[in-house]
Amino acid sequence: MGKTDSSRAGDARSVAGPAAPPTGLLDQLSVAAVVLNARGQVVFWSPKAEELFGYTAAEALGEYAAALTVHEEHQDEVIKLFAEVLESGTDWAGAFPIRHKDGSTRLVEFRNMRLLDDLGDTYALGLAADQATVERVERDAALAMRLVSQSPVGLAILDPDLRYLAVNPALERITGQSAAERIGRPAGEVLSFLDTDPEARLRRVLETGESVVDRDIVCRPPGDPDHEHAWSVSYYRLEDSVGRVLGLAYSVIDVTERHRAAAEAAQARQRLALIASASACVGTTLDLESTARELADVVVPALADVAAVDILDSALDGRTAPHEGPAVFRALAVNAAHPTEAVHAADPPGGLAAYDSDRLITRCVRTREPVLVPHTTPEDLRRIARHGEAAALLATAGVHSYLAVPLMARGEVLGALDLKRTRNSAPFDDDDAFLAWELAARAAVCIDNARGYQAQRQAALTLQRSLLPEPPSHLPGLEVACRYQPAGATSEIGGDWFDAIPLQGDKTALVVGDVMGSGIKAAATMGQLRSAARAFAELALAPAEALHHLDHLTECVEQTFTTCIYCVYDPHQAQCEICLAGHLPPVLLRHGHPARLLDLPTGVPMGVGGVPFEAATVAFRPGDELVLYTDGLVETRSEPIDARLGTLLDALTATRDRDPEDTCDRILEMMRSPGDGDDVALLIARALP
Repeated sequence: MGKTDSSRAGDARSVAGPAAPPTGLLDQLSVAAVVLNARGQVVFWSPKAEELFGYTAAEALGEYAAALTVHEEHQDEVIKLFAEVLESGTDWAGAFPIRHKDGSTRLVEFRNMRLLDDLGDTYALGLAADQATVERVERDAALAMRLVSQSPVGLAILDPDLRYLAVNPALERITGQSAAERIGRPAGEVLSFLDTDPEARLRRVLETGESVVDRDIVCRPPGDPDHEHAWSVSYYRLEDSVGRVLGLAYSVIDVTERHRAAAEAAQARQRLALIASASACVGTTLDLESTARELADVVVPALADVAAVDILDSALDGRTAPHEGPAVFRALAVNAAHPTEAVHAADPPGGLAAYDSDRLITRCVRTREPVLVPHTTPEDLRRIARHGEAAALLATAGVHSYLAVPLMARGEVLGALDLKRTRNSAPFDDDDAFLAWELAARAAVCIDNARGYQAQRQAALTLQRSLLPEPPSHLPGLEVACRYQPAGATSEIGGDWFDAIPLQGDKTALVVGDVMGSGIKAAATMGQLRSAARAFAELALAPAEALHHLDHLTECVEQTFTTCIYCVYDPHQAQCEICLAGHLPPVLLRHGHPARLLDLPTGVPMGVGGVPFEAATVAFRPGDELVLYTDGLVETRSEPIDARLGTLLDALTATRDRDPEDTCDRILEMMRSPGDGDDVALLIARALP
C-alpha cells in the first residue's frame, strides 16, 4: 500500500464477476475513506476525503492525520482514541469537529476500525461523512417511513418478481388484509378478488416504466365481501439514483363514499328519467290491456327482470272486493327482460286466477301497502306463486328478490304491479319500492281511465247493438247479410245503422244510414231514425217520400245531420227503387261484370230541410248483388276517397262468387284497420232466382 497506489484511488475500474450494480446510497452519504498506519500517518486518501477535508491526495499522503485535520485542543484526545483502536481492535464511532483546509471547522461523523495485512502490520481505517449530510439522509428516511406508516393512502412495495416486500397500515385497513397475509406472496395470488388480471397490468408497468395513475376499481375486498368498494389505484416503477429497477409500488385511495354518492346521483337521475318515461309512455290509449302492457314495458328492465300487471276482477265489474278468502285477478300483461321460466309461472294475459289469502299479492291489495322481499326463500316463492308448479318455475328461473305494489286510483285498489329479479343481482330495497309505488300510482290513474272508458264503450256498444235489428230469416227473392263494426274510441261509436224490412207484395226495404256525430247521443238519434224508417216502410211509402218524412223528423233534433240510402226491392219486377240523402252511392255487381258504383242523384243529408229527394229505378235480376255501406268503410285521412272507392270495387269484384256473409267479413278485413276512427254499417243483398 504505497503512495503511488493511493494517489490513483479515484480511478474508475470495471470489476469482473457477478457483482451487482451500485445502489448509489454511498454517493448520497458522500462517505470518505482514510487509512492510517500505526504511526498515524495517512497512507490512503479517497477522492471523497479530498471533498470532505479539502486536501488533495498529494497533500495528505504521508502526513500525520491528527496534525492535518484536527485542532490542537483536540489532538491528544484523537491520538488516544486512535491508539485504543489499534491496540484493542474495538471499533469506534462518533462525531467531532475537524479542521478544513480553508480554515473552517466542520462536524464530521467517523467510524474507525483496525486493519491487519498479511505481513502483520496494523492500520486504522476511518470512514467519514459530513454530519449534516448524514442527518439529512436520516431525516429523509425517517420522514419517508413516517409518511408511509401514517399516510391515509394505502401503499405497497413489490420486488421485481411482483412479490410483496412491504405494505403500510392504511392498505391493511382498506383491503382488510394484514401485512403478514401479503409479505412474500405474489401479487396475482393476493389480488385474486379483483375481476381483472392485476398481475398483467403490474408486469406491464414494471417492464415499460409507464405509470398508471388514478385507475378506478370497483371490487368486493376480502375484508368486506358483501359490499362493493371503490378504489383509485396508481402503479409506478421504483428505480434508484442510477436507474436500477428496484421493483414496483402502488397506491390505493378509498373513494367508496364518492363512488356511492355518484352512483346514488346517477340512480336518482335514472329514476327521474323512468318516471318521466312512464308519464309519456303509459296511458297513450284508452285500452285497458295496452295501458297495462305499457306499464310492464316501462319497468322492464329498468326496475325488474320480470313484471306482471294484474287487476282485480271485482274492479272490472265495479264490485267491492271481498276482505277475506281468495282474491281473483285478471292478468293484463307480463313482460321479461330475457327468456325465463318466471314468465311461464305468471298467469297468461286475459285469464282469471284466484290467489289464496296467504299469497303476497293478495296481502298487497288488501293492506294497500307494498310487499318487499329483498331475499326470497323457498317459502317466499310458494307465497308468490299461485300453485306449487309455478313456485318451482320461479326457483328454476333464479328469482331472488320480489316486490309488489298496489295499483290505486281515486281511493280504490284496482290491482297490483308484480316485480321479480333474476339476473339483476341487487335485491329490491326501499328506494325501489318507493319508485315502484310512484310508477304504479301514475299508471293506476291511466288504468282507471281505461277501465271507465271500457265501461262507457261497452255501454255505447250495448245501446248501439240493441238498436240494430236482426235481419229477417226469410225475405222473398232476396238473401241479405249485414255487419256493424264500431270505431276504435268511445266518442266515435253510435251513428251508423242498417235495416232490412219485409213489405207487402213480397217487397223488401233496405236501409243504411249514418248519423253525423258520435257517442251515445248519436246512437240514440240513430235509434229514433231507424224506428221511424221502419214505421214509414210499413206505410208502404216510396223511398223519396220516406226520406222526406225522415228529413222532417230530424228538424226536431238539434244540430243533427244524417245521410241515408233507402231502397225498395220488388222481386216480381226484378228492380230496385233507390233514393239517396247525401249518402255514398251503392255498388252493383252483375254476373260476368266488374263491380260498379251506381250513378244516382246524390241528394242532401237529412236535417238540411227544404230540398226534395229524387229516386231512381235500377234493374236487379237474380244473381245480382247490391252493396250498401257507410262512409267509415272507405274514408281515411291518408288516401283520397276516389282511391278508396276504387279499392272497394276491386275487393268486391274479387269476392263476388262468395256467400254474402263471407263477403261481408272479407270486405271488412280488407278495408278496415285496427283503431279506425269511424264506425261502419255494411249490407249486402243478393237477388235469388
